[in-house]
Amino acid sequence: MTFTTRFAPSPTGPLHLGHAYSALLAQSLAARAGGQFLLRIEDIDQSRARPEWEAQIYEDLAWLGLSWPTPVMRQSDRLSRYRSALAQLTEMGLTYPCRCNRADIEAAAGAPQEGVPQFGPDGRIYPGTCRGRKGEEPGANDVIRLNLEKALTQVGKVNFTEEGEGLAGRYEISAEQLLTEVGDIILVRRNMGSSYHLSVVVDDADQGITHVTRGADLFEATQVHVLLQKLLALPTPVYHHHPLIRDEAGKRLAKRDDARAIAKFRDDGASPKDIREMVGLT
Repeated sequence: MTFTTRFAPSPTGPLHLGHAYSALLAQSLAARAGGQFLLRIEDIDQSRARPEWEAQIYEDLAWLGLSWPTPVMRQSDRLSRYRSALAQLTEMGLTYPCRCNRADIEAAAGAPQEGVPQFGPDGRIYPGTCRGRKGEEPGANDVIRLNLEKALTQVGKVNFTEEGEGLAGRYEISAEQLLTEVGDIILVRRNMGSSYHLSVVVDDADQGITHVTRGADLFEATQVHVLLQKLLALPTPVYHHHPLIRDEAGKRLAKRDDARAIAKFRDDGASPKDIREMVGLT
């Protein structure tokens, strides 16, 4: 099987040094293995995605010396594929509509109990308020959630191989850990047609991704993705979560941090070699 990895940015702002590191590392790993590097545009959130940011992604990556096969996969073109995956989970009796907003979830959570996780890969762990709505037609403002407890009865072991720096090893996630640290994740968000968790799992499988290269901030989400892969009978890739590029105060970079945008460094006279040195890839 050909080593295949990807860089999957969202066109919601300028790429920064952290994105440069992730893309360059993915391309380097693919080249070292004699494999291929793919680009995917994760524009499922059309309320924030902008054509000009997508165009700049292509420009920035090409300037860095990266190339990729075309046409590029774009999530906004794949809503029917996500609906098909959701229908598969619904037919298994694993989904339900949820009308709770963030304030509802905060109120239902109550006072935090010592030693009990409060947040997971989806934010505040959902307390299951709408779980009894299974079988109802979703309303216009509903999200669709996965009934995690029921889902766990449908799968065997949830495990994966990690190759990232400081994280490498074989991980096996227990049902108890998923129930206490993850909760009923969102499969379809309001006005989006999918969620990050569902779309990334389907996209990686459809692109034949054998090695997922991404930031360490997404390591905790991997248990969710492996669970969905098992439920949907999709292959589980090897994961490589890399360290994040941080500012002088140790804070992770964000797209709003335009001072570290790749385009700004380019406009200021930096070269692709300079960017590689800045992110520690020489």
